[in-house]
Amino acid sequence: MDTRLLKQFVNLADSLHFGRASEASHVSPSALSRGIRQLEEDLGASLFDRDNRSVALTHAGKLFLRYARDSLTQWEAIRNELMEEAGELHGEVSIYCSVTASYSFLFDLLSRFRREHPRIEIKLHTGDPENAVPRVLAGAEDIAIGARPEPLQSGLAFKSIAATPLVFIAAKDKTEFLGLSGRRRDAAAWAATPMILSESGLARRRVDAWFREQKIQPSVYAQVAGNEAIVSMVSLGFGVGVVPRIVLDNSPLADQVAVLDVRPGLKPYDVGLFTVEKKLKNPVIAAFWAQQK
Repeated sequence: MDTRLLKQFVNLADSLHFGRASEASHVSPSALSRGIRQLEEDLGASLFDRDNRSVALTHAGKLFLRYARDSLTQWEAIRNELMEEAGELHGEVSIYCSVTASYSFLFDLLSRFRREHPRIEIKLHTGDPENAVPRVLAGAEDIAIGARPEPLQSGLAFKSIAATPLVFIAAKDKTEFLGLSGRRRDAAAWAATPMILSESGLARRRVDAWFREQKIQPSVYAQVAGNEAIVSMVSLGFGVGVVPRIVLDNSPLADQVAVLDVRPGLKPYDVGLFTVEKKLKNPVIAAFWAQQK
């Protein structure tokens, strides 16, 4: 089957938007629509439910998406294996990470890789770090940067690149919050403290476990999507937050926030690269993976 049409289908399945999918596919929306119709005619099944307002995968589309991703992965693997034998790799690698991770890690990671493999194109997507593993497992990205989950899912490869503490923070001018430093089991003080926490994810699970272990019922003032937003709310004095130290270090509000000396501390993040194990058979992905020490 035409890999060009498969890529167009995957782009549309990922974005569910003809404009964005046509841009990613480097074709016009009308050409993309013709390509999808051709696929549907070849398969004898409707892949998308679409109207003037929305696009959604049908059941057949969801089944075909698995085939399309696997086929493109196998195509890239054999294509790059042949190129490797010819002495040069080229192709593309899609990488997903948070904005903070792009500041902190990508320059070193990509500069080394580009020197060795200048003909490999890098596609970078940024967003919520909690989406890193799901996007890799779904096949939407080749590699992602994020914190190692517990436990590590079957079929997922992980390579550590850094450790960063998970810290409690408060505004520098909030003495009532700063006084929590060094307090081990002052349940009353902690229970009266407004907490600004992640809505979900690894940080939230760890801080929830910390409160349970200390036998404290926290007062949750706000549940926020995104660590940068937690730093912003904390700097305004709304409460005490919990963020990875690397996020704080890269925040423009870092000088308005203090790290609390909370005991016992939270377990640090193990930050690294993720990919699906079977993708390491692809020479391009394997080359990127091998370069990261």
